[in-house]
Amino acid sequence: MPKAKKGRFTVAVHPICHKAIHANFTNPELARIGEDREALLQNEALAKFVRWVSDKPPDFHAPTRTAR
Repeated sequence: MPKAKKGRFTVAVHPICHKAIHANFTNPELARIGEDREALLQNEALAKFVRWVSDKPPDFHAPTRTAR
């Protein structure tokens, strides 16, 4: 949950994944979703990104487009 929406807990997320999440969801949407990973992956664009990035090395970085 975003800090702007009173989120208190943090989850370590790779920077490229963090950017992809914010490219596909607004802070209010993320506040509603909470920590539900499966709800995030119901978004087809994010699911496609996760499939693509899953075989990349841990230090992989690439530009992320804003989909909103």
